[in-house]
Amino acid sequence: MQKQKRFNQISKKIKSIKIQGAREIAKAGFQAYQLIPTIKSKKKLLSLRPTEPMLEKALEIADKISYKELLKKLDRNQEAINKQVLKLIKNNYVIFTHCHSSTVVDALIYAKNKGKNFEVYNTETRPLYQGRKTARELKKAGIKTTMFVDSAATIALTKSQGTKDVDLVLLGADAITKKTVINKVGSGMFTQIAKTNKIPVYILSDSWKYSNKKIQLEKRNLKEVWKKTPRKIKIQNFAFELVKKQNITGIISELGKLSYPEFLKKVK
Repeated sequence: MQKQKRFNQISKKIKSIKIQGAREIAKAGFQAYQLIPTIKSKKKLLSLRPTEPMLEKALEIADKISYKELLKKLDRNQEAINKQVLKLIKNNYVIFTHCHSSTVVDALIYAKNKGKNFEVYNTETRPLYQGRKTARELKKAGIKTTMFVDSAATIALTKSQGTKDVDLVLLGADAITKKTVINKVGSGMFTQIAKTNKIPVYILSDSWKYSNKKIQLEKRNLKEVWKKTPRKIKIQNFAFELVKKQNITGIISELGKLSYPEFLKKVK
């Protein structure tokens, strides 16, 4: 009974985004499954956040390895990503990021700890404000951070109204497919602006986020956007969107810093 209670608690936190980020969701899902290792449990966990291939990959091996072994693999992959990002960041860079990605945050903190001097522009990320988590973590690490509302995209990315030019865009990914990256809604807009202004865009992602299956794009409860919606007003609360691969300079994973075609070739 205690295991079921704990399983339900973890499930609720994943569904409500109290546990957020593909890597954290995969870790939590792995732990929940090991409490009650049944096919029913696996289906339940996968239904909570359908746009998460990393969770699926973790559950596929949950009967074969321990949680400690899972953490070692994920940490090893993150370290490889960190080292590639360190080479990419130059002193006095302004780096833009959107939403919250533990992969991106860890890589930025690693670069800071290795002596790189840079600042970050980030978004609040409505309606659940995941960008605040990013800002808090970066501030704690001593990284200068400026937050913008999502709709200030052009101001945040280009020198305008007192802002600086952005040198580099670093985004996480919830899923990578043959044709597109899937990430938090808004990512498509930011990458399009970056492409227009010749700002490099890199996706930081564990290769486990690659999937050759059709990915369901999650839509969330309208009350996240407007709790007491007036009658006859329709709300669309898209959690994710497709990011065009022509707007992406490269993908940085444990496989290296690769172009989109190179990543696809290597990940397969």
